[in-house]
Amino acid sequence: MFVLELTYTAPVSAVDQEMEAHVTWLDQLFAQGVFIASGRKNPRDGGVILAVADDRATIEKIAASDPFVVAEVCEYRITEFIATKTAPELAPYRQQLP
Repeated sequence: MFVLELTYTAPVSAVDQEMEAHVTWLDQLFAQGVFIASGRKNPRDGGVILAVADDRATIEKIAASDPFVVAEVCEYRITEFIATKTAPELAPYRQQLP
């Protein structure tokens, strides 16, 4: 599992110009089962996405395709973790330690 933390590198007005494309991108990845939660940070200086994938390289490629990244209005910090405990609704995403 991965935590993707977005930090805006441009004014929010520039981010808002890319919002429709970003939301379409999010919707596609939710439909594919890659993203399981997302939202804005408070204060609004970026966002957070919870994602699942087989490896970090896949997530890095996905993050690079975000319209926010393409437009150079945000950067990503990606943290991989092993989800050994989850809420019951997230049980399909539980992992075992190696």
